[in-house]
Amino acid sequence: MIFSKREPLLIFAGFVALILASLPVVGAPESWLVYLFLFFIYLAMANMWNLLAGYAGLISLCQPAFLGLAGYAMTVGTWVGIPWWIGLIGGGIVAAVFALAISTAVFRLSGVYFAIGTLVVPEALRMVFYLWRPVGGQMHGAGAGYMVKGIGDLSGDVIYWLALVVALSSVVLMRLILRSELGLGLAAIRDNERSAASSGINIFKLKLYTFIIAAAVTGLAGGVFYLNQGYVEPTATFNVKWTMTLLLATVMGGLRTEEGPILGTIVVVVLYFLLARYGGYSFLIQGLILIGIMLLSPQGIIGLLRRLHLPAAGRVRGF
Repeated sequence: MIFSKREPLLIFAGFVALILASLPVVGAPESWLVYLFLFFIYLAMANMWNLLAGYAGLISLCQPAFLGLAGYAMTVGTWVGIPWWIGLIGGGIVAAVFALAISTAVFRLSGVYFAIGTLVVPEALRMVFYLWRPVGGQMHGAGAGYMVKGIGDLSGDVIYWLALVVALSSVVLMRLILRSELGLGLAAIRDNERSAASSGINIFKLKLYTFIIAAAVTGLAGGVFYLNQGYVEPTATFNVKWTMTLLLATVMGGLRTEEGPILGTIVVVVLYFLLARYGGYSFLIQGLILIGIMLLSPQGIIGLLRRLHLPAAGRVRGF
């Protein structure tokens, strides 16, 4: 039987996924599970931002809007008797529908204007949810913050596995998209949007599909995050720090690469815990690290690794 070159990689990836899934069962330290949970959530979101910015050319800064709306949809749903798992799925749908609703307005913009236009969306939602009380009862946290109800019997292991499923799904989804007709169209748009349009590619439709897919997966990841946190409130939810985290993970790892968000997310999670004691200086330090990596390799860590590997490979071939 002849094995393809991809099969060993797929076997290795499946083996790693199996190990990650078994960690709660074998009694892994709680700190490991916390680190990995955050890694899974950030990875799913970073993959979607990479899809938008790296492949569709959409520098979207409204990702906090998607995860916040999904978190509120799930949380508010538990207040009116909807099971958390239905609310979790519904949150992803709400995020996707919201992306569709704002697409007509934001897609009229391009380049830096698109980025600025999407940047104001989370801030507008923050003010809305700060003033609006969707359900009655006692609020918690800043603004219209609510506790997630009906999850008293939900174990941390289940939430960990949900985060793992979302992360793995984002990785598989990226591979499927990039190897589909949608991915080919996005590659053409990325290389030259005018040439793609003149070739008959419906640029608006492809970007819209990408925008909606990214919103839905980001919403699912946000729903799992707030399910673990146990409450949602507008100040921290619709916060630009989410955007900065996704940008750092993607750019540091390598934009327009499938492996980049994985490596970048590892770096971001490690820095998150190492720099937690420095509070407000954390993002400043991360920004300086990002600048250093960009000066060394504009293609991020993946680009740097490829530069280090290719000369060695060239010497072997030329031997």
